[in-house]
Amino acid sequence: MHTLGRTMKNLLLVATAAVSLAAISSQAVAATAEDLNKDAAQALDKLYKSNPTAESIGKHAKAVLVFPNIVKAGLVFGGAYGEGVLTKGTQFSGYYNSVSASWGWQAGAQSYSYVVFLMSNKAVRYLDKSKGWEIGVGPSVVAVNEGVAKNLSSSSLKDDAYAFIFDQQGLMATLSIEGTKISPIKR
Repeated sequence: MHTLGRTMKNLLLVATAAVSLAAISSQAVAATAEDLNKDAAQALDKLYKSNPTAESIGKHAKAVLVFPNIVKAGLVFGGAYGEGVLTKGTQFSGYYNSVSASWGWQAGAQSYSYVVFLMSNKAVRYLDKSKGWEIGVGPSVVAVNEGVAKNLSSSSLKDDAYAFIFDQQGLMATLSIEGTKISPIKR
């Protein structure tokens, strides 16, 4: 009887995770290129207004990946999804999705935005040639929080990429972009 209870509990957790992932995919309705461009520009403007360090880094970036709306949900098993834009200078040069899956002690749902500033030609080439990028593999990415931002200046930028997570809404115990897979999409 004890084993049956544990099996039922595990089935309930798997079912809850499936519902969570279905909620994510239903909210991640494919946006048009124009919608993504507009949302990305607004998200980047919001980041720049709230974080002068990000704006300074943006001026030196070779390219910028902007994901204006990532939705994350989970209960033990979870996932996150969103779509974004790659800009090189003032030109929109590609569209990407951001997908991650996770398991462990987690519960809740949230949305957030993130921007990755690609600082080197190596990082831009890697993204272009690899047809996808798993954060944590390939060029180095520094996740910038308030402590890291205080020590950054245009003369201290030595890493391939810098990521800023911002505009978090909702309640989720954990948030990270480590292990996120970024892949090109057609728009």
